[in-house]
Amino acid sequence: MSYDPTTAGTAAADTTTDTTTADELPTLPTDRRTGCPFDPPAELTALSDKPLRRMRYADGHIGWLVTGHATARAILADPRFSSRYELLHLPVPVEGVSGELPPAPVGDITGLDAPEHTRYRRLLTGKFTVRRMRQLSERVEQLTAECLDAMEQAGPTVDLVEAFAQPVPALMICELLGVPYADRERFQSQVATIFDQTADAEAKGEAYTALLQYLGELVLAKRAEPTDDLLSDLTTSDLTDEELAGIGGLLLAAGLDTTANMLGLGTFALLSNPDQLDALRADPALAEQTVEELLRYLSVADPLPRSALEDVEVEGQLIRAGETVTISVQATNRDPHKFPDPDRLDIHRRATGHLAFGHGAHQCLGQQLARVEMTVAFPALFARFPTLRLAVPPQEVPLRDRSNIYGVISLPVTWDKE
Repeated sequence: MSYDPTTAGTAAADTTTDTTTADELPTLPTDRRTGCPFDPPAELTALSDKPLRRMRYADGHIGWLVTGHATARAILADPRFSSRYELLHLPVPVEGVSGELPPAPVGDITGLDAPEHTRYRRLLTGKFTVRRMRQLSERVEQLTAECLDAMEQAGPTVDLVEAFAQPVPALMICELLGVPYADRERFQSQVATIFDQTADAEAKGEAYTALLQYLGELVLAKRAEPTDDLLSDLTTSDLTDEELAGIGGLLLAAGLDTTANMLGLGTFALLSNPDQLDALRADPALAEQTVEELLRYLSVADPLPRSALEDVEVEGQLIRAGETVTISVQATNRDPHKFPDPDRLDIHRRATGHLAFGHGAHQCLGQQLARVEMTVAFPALFARFPTLRLAVPPQEVPLRDRSNIYGVISLPVTWDKE
């Protein structure tokens, strides 16, 4: 049964008293099984028998967990569910955060609803269209080739994250925004701290403040001497310096981190599935399908929380105003009702409709750029290094499993020199 927001409230919701106590309700499972770095936690899979169920949050709040694809897609498209941070309860504990979350900082569109969100989104959407991002393909190919040249010179054993997965998207987003790549050590560490779930609130705050200060200085420089880049372009809008710095920080952080982790973890997944890697090598035209399947299979950006602004009936259950709903992207992208045999990586699958970039008003702005980068990078990597393989046993690859964005901390690889 799928949730249809156009008919919500027209049928009587199931208000049967649930005798389950709060302590008996599940929390969001986060620990993956040993030896299964690409699969959702086993406890999460066990909870996926229902598309929507009650869940206990880190602060004791009783909200909801969504694991069904159709249910998640409908909720993400429904304006009665809010993204405002101050209305949300965190599904997992975060060091130093025990009470209510503060409102989104200026320019952080991920924590806003309409009409504020709409205003920002309209200014940015045209900058990231499919056509504009595909026009960047040639430049992505050039940057990728340069990174592979440097990797080859440094090899034959390197950390793929440091040598390839991080530089490719970093070079591209810096060039697109007009951020000096030479400053990357300054802001990459700040971004890593912001996404680190083990970092305390004070450290996160300091990192975010430092990032905004850097972008603020850059915005002033762009206003004084505009160049051919996105930030300079946005200085001609009605955005304030503070708004520009906030938007720039958000785009920089997202552009650096998500694609880098997809490239690192995606390479690990392909090396661990040699039949799929052989199919990609045999037919590079499968690159786009490979990227979509990896996005579905890995679901690195997870979960997506929302808060009900009013009572809403979903799947015959009444979600009351103020209750937080957590959408598990890992689970929804492994929903067998949408994706048959979902736990198998299959690059011949047409994985359209996955929720790796979210859905609805808050769907990822930079998704087309990420697609172009990955569609170029994966085939180029494996074409340059036909014998590429892990340099350590798979179980020794360190996982980034305490971050908002899942991935590998490092990926030691090697290859045969000709």
